[in-house]
Amino acid sequence: MDLNLLVTLETLLVERNVTKAAARLHLSQPAVSAQLNRLRHEFDDLLLIPAQRGMTPTVKAMELLDPLRQALDQVRATVASHRNFDPKKAKLTFAIACTDYLQAAVVKPLVMELRTRAPGVRVAIRNLDVPQMEAQMARGDVDLALMTPQAAPLGLRTRHLFDERYVLIGRRKHPQLRDGITVAEFAKLEQVIVSLDGGGFVTPVDSALAALGHRRNVVLSAASFLLVPEIVSHSDFVALVPERLVRGSAGQLEVIDCPFPVEGFAVGMVWHERSHGHSGQRWIRETIVSLIAHRSSSQVRETHSQSI
Repeated sequence: MDLNLLVTLETLLVERNVTKAAARLHLSQPAVSAQLNRLRHEFDDLLLIPAQRGMTPTVKAMELLDPLRQALDQVRATVASHRNFDPKKAKLTFAIACTDYLQAAVVKPLVMELRTRAPGVRVAIRNLDVPQMEAQMARGDVDLALMTPQAAPLGLRTRHLFDERYVLIGRRKHPQLRDGITVAEFAKLEQVIVSLDGGGFVTPVDSALAALGHRRNVVLSAASFLLVPEIVSHSDFVALVPERLVRGSAGQLEVIDCPFPVEGFAVGMVWHERSHGHSGQRWIRETIVSLIAHRSSSQVRETHSQSI
């Protein structure tokens, strides 16, 4: 059956007049009359009988009216809910794939925001698996990835969020950690590095340092960025970490600029075409963008106030 016929039937049963129903449906009177004839054939009933004023519904037509309106109202509500997303009422599970650093820098503030603005939205954190990402998103296993946009599969949508840089951290009152530290002094410090693959003791930083004629003293290779601030805060170890990882940690850590240029990286959102038009997922993506912008502007204001 052509489901548009059901909308016509509902309108005819309410208006009980072909001319009025046609005006409400933005159709011609002959078109509505033709649809009424098709409906009579589908239901094997006259449905509406000509009367002195308008039309009178048959018994079968009156039996159809309530279930028909309930079904069409449910369809309308479903369509409206996807077009006009209400975060306060939404029930949604959103799966994000990212590294542990971005769990702390982006996902944590997002979850705190959602508890206030969208308490029915749940977040599932997945491991970032770039080779499988497109397939995971096509299946709906992952809704959004946070990563370097340039590394994303070509078939996925991307949006730049921010550019990250590395800073040097150590415990408060570390005897060798100070602004103006030289490259040679940096290289002698006992250092923690992060090897996401596990067990590595060399990163691109070592290549940049070698070009300056130095080799650093790496004593610990960690598999997670999240462990590093805790380790260095209770030792004389130091580490180069993404700046957003340690924002707000000035009371527990010394945070200074690296004494030589270290290339940073971009962070963006990556998602599949299948979820691009979903109003709920679009709202979450825009919320992430808004949170990043707010935290970045707050950092600028804080830095400015400290320099005055």
